[in-house]
Amino acid sequence: DVQLQASGGGLAQLGGSLRLSCAPSGSAIKDYAIGWFRQAPGKEREGVAIISTWDDNVYTADSVEGRFTISADDAKNTVNLQMDSLKPEDTAVYYCAAQEIADDGSWFVGANYFYSWGRGTLVTVSS
Repeated sequence: DVQLQASGGGLAQLGGSLRLSCAPSGSAIKDYAIGWFRQAPGKEREGVAIISTWDDNVYTADSVEGRFTISADDAKNTVNLQMDSLKPEDTAVYYCAAQEIADDGSWFVGANYFYSWGRGTLVTVSS
């Protein structure tokens, strides 16, 4: 199974930007849907953005639409999350996870369909 590691978190100011990267070890990201999720203190885990490495089909949560962009870099075997126009409510631990794409190319948005959760990276946005 693919093992994932998230990196790139840190402190940003309101309106600032950060770029997170998700890198696998032991496998390529090909044939997986890679998702970014986040969990703020006292809140449930939330799906942020997901990308299919088959066809680059993307899901983006309404809460980050127009501000966050997910992309897959096949050459570097990473999935990146570009976060712009950051808000304090974006403060959370961000995780990446994988879901094997079915033979028909389908995959699912829910967090319970994902596995290989890497250790998260903390994003803090100050106002």
